[in-house]
Amino acid sequence: MLSYRAGAGTTEQRFESELKQFLASVAEAHADRSKIIVVCIGSDRSTGDSFGPLTGTMLKELGWPNVIGTLEKPCDAHAVERETLELREDHVVIAIDACLGQQKSVGSFILADKPLQPGKAIGRRLPAIGHYSIAGVVNRNGPKAYWKLQTTSLFLVLQMAKEAALAIHTAWSGSPERTLAGNPDTRIRII
Repeated sequence: MLSYRAGAGTTEQRFESELKQFLASVAEAHADRSKIIVVCIGSDRSTGDSFGPLTGTMLKELGWPNVIGTLEKPCDAHAVERETLELREDHVVIAIDACLGQQKSVGSFILADKPLQPGKAIGRRLPAIGHYSIAGVVNRNGPKAYWKLQTTSLFLVLQMAKEAALAIHTAWSGSPERTLAGNPDTRIRII
């Protein structure tokens, strides 16, 4: 399991490289992008929990056809069980979700070549999902986890979603497009 901290700077650039390497290894093992399903778990009704739907929306805007979970149609706790049952076995699933962690980990990603356990931070028991997972540490863990997700910085979540979407897109396109993260004029359509 790797950890990557969102942002700029020497240490962060090293971790960004780890995120890119992780995704490049997934892309190398599963080169056919049409067989990749990205399940972006979360809700559009909670700032911290919107990491998944924001990432999904950005991937859709970058042309990714197999994305479950966007701002328009979130894959929240109610939908994740249904979506898990409908996934095809011949596809590779990358699960993305927000999580809570230690203060020093806020803004980082936890990368794993194993399923993600959605809802764990708030005590939900949902089915594990994914062959690979990216968990964005959006706030520190503590009492009232649900409240922590509600009071998370939208700016941080938006930056993390941009970095995750761009890293995924770049891993399969081979092109380091800066369409989302590097272009301040990029507009995210909200439907």
